Amino acid sequence: MNQNDSVMPTDPRTPFGLRVRKIRIQKKLTLEKLSELTGLHATYLGEIERGIRNPALVSIVRIARGLNVTPAKLFGSGRW
Repeated sequence: MNQNDSVMPTDPRTPFGLRVRKIRIQKKLTLEKLSELTGLHATYLGEIERGIRNPALVSIVRIARGLNVTPAKLFGSGRW
């Protein structure tokens, strides 16, 4: 196994964040409103949406609850 075998073709943070943003916008929520619903800072949520942050499982569950979806829905097809 060489060094490139362990590199993922797409950083999973990017499609995850895009999925969170898409659902949030579909539900007509601002980052500030989602922040209120989740207890997570709006800046942190924005960084998740841009693929900068790697959210913990607890944060993923809080986001899913705030968006009123299952955590699985945030991962989409999972084919990244």
